Amino acid sequence: MLQDIRPLDLPGSGDGAPIIIAGPCSAETEAQTLETAQALSAQGVKMFRAGIWKPRTVPGGFEGVGDVGLAWLKLVKRETGMLTATEVATVDHVNAALEAGVDILWVGARTSANPFAMQDIADRLKGHGEVTVLVKNPVNPDLDLWVGALQRLLRAGITRLGAVHRGFSTAGTHIYRNDPQWHIPFELRRMAQSMTILCDPSHIGGRREYVEPLSQQALDMGFDGLMVECHCNPGEALSDSAQQITPETLGAIKRRLVVRSSTPVEDELALLRQQIDDCDHELLAVLTRRMKVSRQIGRYKKANNLRVVQPSRYQDVMRARQEEGERLGLAADFTQRVMQAIHEESVRQQLDLFD
Repeated sequence: MLQDIRPLDLPGSGDGAPIIIAGPCSAETEAQTLETAQALSAQGVKMFRAGIWKPRTVPGGFEGVGDVGLAWLKLVKRETGMLTATEVATVDHVNAALEAGVDILWVGARTSANPFAMQDIADRLKGHGEVTVLVKNPVNPDLDLWVGALQRLLRAGITRLGAVHRGFSTAGTHIYRNDPQWHIPFELRRMAQSMTILCDPSHIGGRREYVEPLSQQALDMGFDGLMVECHCNPGEALSDSAQQITPETLGAIKRRLVVRSSTPVEDELALLRQQIDDCDHELLAVLTRRMKVSRQIGRYKKANNLRVVQPSRYQDVMRARQEEGERLGLAADFTQRVMQAIHEESVRQQLDLFD
């Protein structure tokens, strides 16, 4: 079914340049919205995105300006000629956005994970085959949920469909805000070879310094373009301040991005290399959590006047880990060397607490 989805004819497609949709995480005021749009237009960006309704994890924070912001999107379109895009999570959102003439609707990660919400949106969009709809990946790494969300829209007659990869939510400390798990959008590409797939480096990275390297990485892996959060004054943004960049910064990034031609074999190699990188990121995140627990143990030992190194415990752990490693196909001497290095770092961090 997904193989029937055709590429979107969005500005930037078909001319060798990546598709770019950019704008603030949230439309905050009319002045901020228009200023950001005008600055992006000056950088050659043709599509403007802004959140009108903002689903927040914790209530009480900034949850968007609501319907009044749709008038600001109309103003952006009138003043700059840019296409406009906003997120919809309910039927009411869809109704308001369609009435306001928004060109591109996107379904966020929380909504795409909810089949009931997706079906409601799909039912409401029946008869609106001309509207462009982008579906972000669900918050959890479940390809079937992502595919199911797209299929519901396709069955409702929405053929102008695309996908946006924004990474997957994770617990604990990680390098990126959302784990890329690049193999999942790569598998989606296998299933829908012609469908437009964009990358959202802002939400994957969670910090503005990651936007450029993640953007280049995405283009190297064959993504069709980017959805980037830009704000005229990122430090003062009411939501996702740390990951937004200025329009001028995006312009500089655009000029440095390289779009490479590649073969399917090169794509496969890039995917495998990226999976290695993902594994390395996971290893570092797990080691960080382990050292945090080690420091907690060190504080307990210090408070109870216990020795940092307890040989019997060390021997038991090493034996158990070597046996577990062998069951998983790892050489015993390799597991021993790795665990020894981890133990030495744990001891060092605990000893620091005794200074």
